[in-house]
Amino acid sequence: MSNRCAVIGVGQTAYTTKRHDVSIAGLVREAALRALEDAGLTFKDIDAVVIGKAPDLFEGVMMPEAYLADALGAAGKPMMRVHTAGSVGGSTGLVGASLIQGGVHERVLVVAFEKQSESNATWALSTHLPFNASLVVGAGGYFAPHIREYIRRSGAPDHIGTLVAVKDRLNALKNPYAHLKIPGINREMVESTPMLWEPIRYLETCPSSDGACAMVLSSESKVTGTPAWVLGTAMRSEPIFRAGRDTVNPQGGKDCAADVYAQAGITDPRRELDVAEVYVPFSWYEPMWLENLGFAAEGEGWKLTESGATALDGDIPWNASGGVLSSNPIGASGLIRFAEAAQQVRGMAGEHQVDGARRALGHAYGGGAQFFAMWIVGSRKP
Repeated sequence: MSNRCAVIGVGQTAYTTKRHDVSIAGLVREAALRALEDAGLTFKDIDAVVIGKAPDLFEGVMMPEAYLADALGAAGKPMMRVHTAGSVGGSTGLVGASLIQGGVHERVLVVAFEKQSESNATWALSTHLPFNASLVVGAGGYFAPHIREYIRRSGAPDHIGTLVAVKDRLNALKNPYAHLKIPGINREMVESTPMLWEPIRYLETCPSSDGACAMVLSSESKVTGTPAWVLGTAMRSEPIFRAGRDTVNPQGGKDCAADVYAQAGITDPRRELDVAEVYVPFSWYEPMWLENLGFAAEGEGWKLTESGATALDGDIPWNASGGVLSSNPIGASGLIRFAEAAQQVRGMAGEHQVDGARRALGHAYGGGAQFFAMWIVGSRKP
């Protein structure tokens, strides 16, 4: 993996509840064409396509990659499908990068998507009889006990989740692609919404979005425009039900972070990274991941959130784009984190640009907080 890899094009659709105007093929093509335009290329310039999405049950279309080849200019070219649950967007980016780093291809188009309006994700995520009691609680019902345990361990006050929900939705107002845009959002508004899964309130959870994201990855010799250089990549997973597993602070996440930091020469992520795009589908996961990723000591993540350090004007902004709390096409959510990190170091993030961003973290997790994908990108060639 000695070859350098760079992001040279990024394309996103607008994220919304229902895209009635396009099919799945139209949705992914829209993102892909925008990424190609950003890179100054066409489908003819692409050597291979890597596509990712969440479980096929989400739309009820089995192996959708087989019929999306034409829409993505992949006829007659290598095409690979990636699936690692909710972290799949990040994993898709890493598989594409590995094809460049390994010298297999010169330019790779990576695309991830979800069209949740054609699905019922809560039903798809609920294990049915005879395998388990059919509770139909979805992801929120699964993760709420982990959050309650975090609160018990850390002694975090009840309002921390509310602070994250407000921060990320304020950031979303600066992002033209964001799904949820709530002018005037504040703590009182969030705290007045119904409790869905204690302690997660309605406005402390992610939306259900249609959307797609694409990136053009390039070898050093084929770089065009303003690149974001890939400084480190890592994936980790762990068994969901292994004995002694810590679901609040998963070992897989810690190991993945340690690996990607070592590759990028990072010893103090809070001080050496300028911005992070982290997969936070429920607001309490910001302080939890602050600890898991080494930005704060165990039990101290909520204090970093409360201090304002992760705000857009803080010393380590998290989710300047609005994050998963503001846009959540599940299969693409991880790739959006990676793409937004790249846009930050390219200086192309628009109104939510962090001044002087030189190194950024992109993060995704999935399953029962058991699959992790991360990369660090920078403005300077390694």
